[in-house]
Amino acid sequence: MAILSFNPTPLSPSSLSFPTKHPQRAPHFAFFPSAPTPSFAHTSPSSLSLFPKRIMHNSPSSRDPHVTRTSALIDPDGGALAELVSPPSERDALRQETLTLPSISLKQIDLEWVHVLSEGWASPLRGFMRENEYLQCLHFNCLKMEDGSVVNMSLPIVLAITDQEKEAIGANESVTLLGPSGSAVAILRRIEIYPHNKEERIARTWGCTAPGLPYVEEAITPAGNWLIGGDLQVIEPIKYNDGLDHYRLSPHQLRDEFDKREADAVFAFQLRNPVHNGHALLMNDTRRRLLEMGYKNPILLLHPLGGFVKADDVPLDVRMEQHKKVLEDGVLDPETTIVAIFPSPMHYAGPTEVQWHAKARINAGANFYIVGRDPAGMGHPTEKRDLYNPDHGKKVLSMAPGLEKLNILPFKVAAYDQVAKKMAFFEPSRSQDFLFISGTKMRNFAKSGENPPDGFMCPGGWKVLVDYYNSLQSEENVVKATVGA
Repeated sequence: MAILSFNPTPLSPSSLSFPTKHPQRAPHFAFFPSAPTPSFAHTSPSSLSLFPKRIMHNSPSSRDPHVTRTSALIDPDGGALAELVSPPSERDALRQETLTLPSISLKQIDLEWVHVLSEGWASPLRGFMRENEYLQCLHFNCLKMEDGSVVNMSLPIVLAITDQEKEAIGANESVTLLGPSGSAVAILRRIEIYPHNKEERIARTWGCTAPGLPYVEEAITPAGNWLIGGDLQVIEPIKYNDGLDHYRLSPHQLRDEFDKREADAVFAFQLRNPVHNGHALLMNDTRRRLLEMGYKNPILLLHPLGGFVKADDVPLDVRMEQHKKVLEDGVLDPETTIVAIFPSPMHYAGPTEVQWHAKARINAGANFYIVGRDPAGMGHPTEKRDLYNPDHGKKVLSMAPGLEKLNILPFKVAAYDQVAKKMAFFEPSRSQDFLFISGTKMRNFAKSGENPPDGFMCPGGWKVLVDYYNSLQSEENVVKATVGA
């Protein structure tokens, strides 16, 4: 189930207040306007005229005719992408230098963050956060630029080290970062080491310290007691050699592709699950509305998350094959859709994390963002309830500092219409005709071999899921037989 939301009260510079006497201090945020957020359960296209300023922020008619642009895309945060991969001519010298420096061994999630940073998804960050950046992110969900402007940054992008690694680094100002295979992938320069207060980090990122948070158990609880920040110099592009690297387009590559297709608007859809026809309905209807607003060629960025996910999520290779079938079956138009992998790890941190998902897509050139119900949420790890209020993600996006240039569109809830035999927008007047199929229910259908209602998902995409869960069952049977023998 998904819903799109819209910000009725865009923030203006006057709604923020910063100290002027202490430019190095983290920004202080003044009172934000708290106008009531309207319900869009019955929003029609004509109601878009109620909010022309935000909706038309980057529309063709609102651009300054005196400004020369080589692209219709919005600028990345900070004005330019922070691309941190060294040119080929410098790589041999860097590899030699890595042999002379103390080293830190990266876990897989650490490598994924190196990937994120190296391509500019976290622009204007130029490396793992130093303490000043970390505190701003942790306490304010944003970073203050030198000119006083604010960019959104809601998740700490940090690198933890152990007591032993800290001691080995000593007074060195640079360290080598070794990938999981043991080879050097980067140098971190002008380093700063500071305490890793795990409880504070967890509480402020998740709003919860209960055991069982997937990212916490994977990447924070076993991590070291120190964080190391600095400027990152990556030796060469991060590759995984898993048959999916051609999908891993950087923000620069995506912007080039949008330009090549002459996009005058880009709308991004973040997901970590297979695409069903309800998702497709939202995406196709988004394009229709953008055309009605005056855009000539809006392009969809279908952008599945490709980093760490929890164990019961569908693996990336299966999701990418399923997405491929969605395009092959014509559910989405390949001419107006770009499928690419977003390399970030998944936190499942709800309203805090959805800001990161939105901010990163700004750096890729997206000026419209589709936000779902309970974005980046999960069930409470120890109680039978949602960890976050399902509506808070969209409300937070409507107020988040640094995301003002990102447009968020209103839509109805999509559900399965048992009369029309297809996914459709929910109509409260005949609620009894609609069936809500959650991601959990969808996975249970596939695991049991039971088919969902016709029209829920394209046949090719559904077969990919069924084949995946059948393979899991076969592996489980082999293990049981081996144990029994």
